[in-house]
Amino acid sequence: MKTTEMKQYGLNDRFLALASAYDDSLILARVVSQEKGIYRVVCENGELYAEVSGKLRFETAAPSDFPAVGDFVLIDRPSSENGNAIIHHILSRKSLFLRKAAGKVQEEQVVAANVDIIFICMSLNSDFNLHRLERYLSLAFESGATPVVVLTKADLCENIDQKLYAVRSVAIGTDILVTSAMESDGYQEIAEYLKPGCTASFIGSSGVGKSTLINRLLGEDRLQTNEIGMDDKGRHTTTSRELLLLPNGGIVIDTPGMRELGMWDVSAGFEKSFNDVEALFGKCKFRNCTHTSEPGCAVYEAIANGELSLERWDSYRKLKTEAAFADDHSSYLAEKEKKFKNIAKINKANKKG
Repeated sequence: MKTTEMKQYGLNDRFLALASAYDDSLILARVVSQEKGIYRVVCENGELYAEVSGKLRFETAAPSDFPAVGDFVLIDRPSSENGNAIIHHILSRKSLFLRKAAGKVQEEQVVAANVDIIFICMSLNSDFNLHRLERYLSLAFESGATPVVVLTKADLCENIDQKLYAVRSVAIGTDILVTSAMESDGYQEIAEYLKPGCTASFIGSSGVGKSTLINRLLGEDRLQTNEIGMDDKGRHTTTSRELLLLPNGGIVIDTPGMRELGMWDVSAGFEKSFNDVEALFGKCKFRNCTHTSEPGCAVYEAIANGELSLERWDSYRKLKTEAAFADDHSSYLAEKEKKFKNIAKINKANKKG
């Protein structure tokens, strides 16, 4: 039987060491895709379908406790000939990209796990939105992965230098690439980041060209793409997450377009994506400065002398408030879930008694 080389799926010494702490009868696998509670995973014997164990399901306190595309998991069988494999454990993640689920409900949504690089795609046409880019950067830094900004559809932009200058003002210290679907080798700069075993995720709004770039990297039109509409707005083409192997040995995870990108707890992400803003806090005259009306506020001095734009400061405050609210609500939901599970345990014990 032909075996699958798991190193090409990103398996390394870190995950091997984590797996060794569990029952050695369990089999190491990686989640390739997910659809309504059923997972497609790959192990040395190839691909198979799996579902989470009852114990693992009961112990989950949040959506992020369930397996996600990119996770390394331990399953009970090498094939699904006798039914779906059972996922018993999720190995500790090296990175996790989270966002608030679309809609009014404050619930986290996992985008991808164990990603090394996050390519943040934004087109240089009407999709161009610096505030959205700031959100992506904060979430990407918080995930533990390395963000790289990819500006697509350069052929549709007449003022590239101006927009590139604007992007550099918010993507401080982050690599920025400019691509065009009109150029057959426009993806080459991206390919240089994707070394064998390296996992990357492409995120961005619908229609920015993520699937087109991935098809170029794959060397074939495997992912569906749509031309941009007459209103210059993108259309959803990718509807689910999937992990794909590239000919050069790299790994990519395609994700659905995210025009609405709600914030989650991103305290560490703010330190990096807004380090120019937070660096000013220690320069205020008063240690407890609220950066509103106090004399000697370094933030407003920077705004007055042009070192910091008012738009950048307003964006920081808005995202910080939104993330704080999401964090508080997340803690409330976790406590509520924990309480319900404790009640269930007590009821189960009483029935046995």
